[in-house]
Amino acid sequence: MNKINAIVLAAGAGTRMKSKTPKVLHKISGVPLVGHVVDLLEVIKVAKISVVIGHGREQVETYLQSREGVNIVYQEQRLGTGHAVMMAKETIKDDEDVLVLTGDTPLLRTETVEALIAHHRNGNYDATVLTASFADPTGYGRIVRDASHLITGIVEHRDANDEQRLIKEINSGIICMKGHLLTRFLDELKNDNVQGEYYLTDVIGLLSSNGYRVSGYIVEDTTEIMGINNRVQLAEADAILQTRIKVAHMENGVTFINPESSYLEKYVRIDLDTTIEPGCVLRGRTVIGSDCVIGPNADITNTEIKDAVEVKNSTLLDSMVASHTKIGPYAYLRPNSCIGEHVKIGDFVEVKNAVVGDGSKVSHLSYIGDGEIGKNVNIGCGVVFVNYDGKNKHKTTVKDGAFVGCNVNLVAPVTVEAGAYVAAGSTITKDVPEMSLGVARAKQSNIEKWVEKKVHLKK
Repeated sequence: MNKINAIVLAAGAGTRMKSKTPKVLHKISGVPLVGHVVDLLEVIKVAKISVVIGHGREQVETYLQSREGVNIVYQEQRLGTGHAVMMAKETIKDDEDVLVLTGDTPLLRTETVEALIAHHRNGNYDATVLTASFADPTGYGRIVRDASHLITGIVEHRDANDEQRLIKEINSGIICMKGHLLTRFLDELKNDNVQGEYYLTDVIGLLSSNGYRVSGYIVEDTTEIMGINNRVQLAEADAILQTRIKVAHMENGVTFINPESSYLEKYVRIDLDTTIEPGCVLRGRTVIGSDCVIGPNADITNTEIKDAVEVKNSTLLDSMVASHTKIGPYAYLRPNSCIGEHVKIGDFVEVKNAVVGDGSKVSHLSYIGDGEIGKNVNIGCGVVFVNYDGKNKHKTTVKDGAFVGCNVNLVAPVTVEAGAYVAAGSTITKDVPEMSLGVARAKQSNIEKWVEKKVHLKK
């Protein structure tokens, strides 16, 4: 798609969203609306991407700066779509085609845009408009055609007469046009309309009246051009995209038990023969291998999970889990947890900024924070890595083959060497040497008749 200059219009206020967040930064399936449009343009490999921003400039700019290769254009006064494109005029070259899109159409498919461009070029049209046919076109600009089926103009709904409002074919707001003609006719736009704005669509009428050929490419799936103006439409668009995402995964060999009950963000990747149980939420850049069972009720964000892993009723954040490991139920992996192969992280275990080596077990009710556990280690029930002294975090190390009994406090910084044992109920503040037993608890004493005396005193 060389010599395609894409201009994305994303300057509107979006007042109907009733939000402090600019409309184009509201998310569906984990990605801002304008991000979906930029993703599409990256896939079809356009030569240049410019995004025109205005409302919420600082927030939108911050997001777009995280997207490599995006040129930001500012529209200080929002005087219509034509005015917005004028702000990007300096980016347009005469010998290129310009693709104008809106930043609030996240459901547009790459195949549709590629077909639009191919139709435009194969027919050697001067401009091509992406259109659709609606049973109820209220609110949309109408497409006016001549006897040869070429487009002679686009009339906004508020400016249309009664006859024009009967037209079912509507403008999507997406136009492909020869660059030299766009720059020429932008200078001829007038704002003598109800809104007092410069409409980009008026360029189409100017092209036609000057003898240039304007075509329309009709999109069959009208949901693709659905614009987002309020939170109801946001939810509707998200539901449509969720269905697309899950269908794509299922077609690639992933099993969903009750697909409607789970939520997957756009950038999640899952390999074949993995099963997603009900109630799962998979977010961010999560990558899941093959032959896994995820769920029920797993909440996983930005985590890499290798093959044949089971995650049940657990939360995983910014972590890595190696193959053949079992997580949960009710485990919590906080950021920077690295879990090895054939590991068991059991119920009500919390791991944070820690490494758990291959074959080790942390079966239940333990906190592993800022630590490193070697291979084939057993961590008993109720073990706490005491990592915080009130000012700083410290590291606990438990080396290969060690055994830590139940209800042990390991007060960092401390090391349990390879093959060592720590007796249940101990509070360990000093290193335990290799193949040794660490015990740190008071000797038991029994006070005889204590209960009888206590009961007597109460009377």
